[in-house]
Amino acid sequence: MTSLGDDVFVVRDNSQQVEVYDAETLTLQRHITVHGIRYPRGLVACPKNNCLYASDWRNNIHRVELSGSNDVQKWSVASRPVGLSVNIAHNLVVACRGLETFCGVNMCTLKEYTTHGSLVRDIILQSGVTDPWHAIQLSTGDYVVSQFTAPGMVRIVGVDGRVIESYGQSQTSDVGQMKFPSSLAVTKNDDILVASQHNHRILSINRSTGCVQELVDCRIYEPRGLCLDESRGRLYVGQVSGQRRVLVFDGVRL
Repeated sequence: MTSLGDDVFVVRDNSQQVEVYDAETLTLQRHITVHGIRYPRGLVACPKNNCLYASDWRNNIHRVELSGSNDVQKWSVASRPVGLSVNIAHNLVVACRGLETFCGVNMCTLKEYTTHGSLVRDIILQSGVTDPWHAIQLSTGDYVVSQFTAPGMVRIVGVDGRVIESYGQSQTSDVGQMKFPSSLAVTKNDDILVASQHNHRILSINRSTGCVQELVDCRIYEPRGLCLDESRGRLYVGQVSGQRRVLVFDGVRL
């Protein structure tokens, strides 16, 4: 899920329909049809280019124009695209779980594209960073990357793919080891929120202290989608199993 202005966008597995909700009333306003998408895994909106991007596990990215036409452009990403984000340059960043061969070694990558699908660069993740699910650029230019494994990790990597910092089991709280961390959100201060899917919780990482702790005081069954609206002090959480609801938490203070 993602948000733009007063709209909240939600896409469900095995659906070609993006649901659009009003952020004030939380009521369904309309649907956007993305023809051809089958296994959506990531969704992000870009205010600069006024468009919506959706990743398809079948190796495609779909770009939806939000100016009123809802025209859809598609391009291929042949390495299992998953989580999406928009970086400082207003380009699309794609976390790819599929392996690619570089200099005879199989590696995972982050891919950066222009808004119309021209490849800007590959960020080749260095040894030990596997199964990336989501990546978001920090204000420093580095990227935070979730590693969808158990035990799981959240890494900070440079634009060269080198690991700068790693977060796993907290040393300062009892939240335990992450299990299959998926979607991320980043605050204006570069603190990090993590959907720890198989721990059934949302974690926060304080970059200044390195403290990892539980953000909301309730059990959330298999959270995968995250969307942070700091202007409203609100966090949206999408459940991938169970009732498959979108949970809305107001008054979130980070």
